[in-house]
Amino acid sequence: MIAVTGATGNVGRHLVQNLASTGERVTALSRRAPTDHVPGNVEFRQADPGRPESLKRPLDGAEALYLLVPGGGDGLDPYAILDTAQAAGVRRVVLQSSQATATRPDSLAHAQLRAFEDAVRQSGLQWTVLRPSGFASNTYMWAPSIRSDRTVTAPFGDVGLPVVDPADIAAVAAVALRDGSHADRTYELTGPAPVSPREQARAIGDALGAPVRFVEQSRAEARELLLRFMPEPVIEGTLRILGEPTPEERRVSPDVERLLGRAPHTFTEWAAANATAFS
Repeated sequence: MIAVTGATGNVGRHLVQNLASTGERVTALSRRAPTDHVPGNVEFRQADPGRPESLKRPLDGAEALYLLVPGGGDGLDPYAILDTAQAAGVRRVVLQSSQATATRPDSLAHAQLRAFEDAVRQSGLQWTVLRPSGFASNTYMWAPSIRSDRTVTAPFGDVGLPVVDPADIAAVAAVALRDGSHADRTYELTGPAPVSPREQARAIGDALGAPVRFVEQSRAEARELLLRFMPEPVIEGTLRILGEPTPEERRVSPDVERLLGRAPHTFTEWAAANATAFS
């Protein structure tokens, strides 16, 4: 049996569906109940990594665990979570981390994810660490303005990054959870090519069959907007990645294609598959 934390999120729901479709028994763990149909071989359990004791019974009998760190991991105890998993019988853990743990080693915003990586490697479990780049689904934040007046407002309009489809992250995770040959490895997951915010807006418009206008924000305007949703250290780290990416953050990783035997999805493909979110 495979347990999936964050099972209702952008990666988790794809992962649950992927595993269930291949006949795996899955325990889907989340703080909130699922809104999608739950396949018959999936058992949903409410659990909170912030309370490791809430994971004990849901993880009982699980051989592998997909560990999503909610909210960047602030306030969570990685060792308590992993000890609970190991006591429940888990032998393999796949951690969803972030590309920035390597590209921004001094970033306070990613310090707790680095702590989780360290804890996983020291746990005695078979481990795999996934470090995805920015998610294509981050553009969901544009959905209200696209629906209301077909406009996207964002900073750094022509800075391209190889954002990754969450479904590709899930597909790689499914491989690592089922196959022990990926133990003790770290994979960087990106899309197939850098794509700028201006190009993303155009791709969403093409998917909708209606032009989407792009309006470029200043860095200060973007920061003021993000203060409504994020703590300040996270905002500064995010803006530096979006506006001043390192060569490593612009690089296309071969790992998705290597593990899946196909190229990662383009942003255009992601937009076409998720156009209803913007309509």
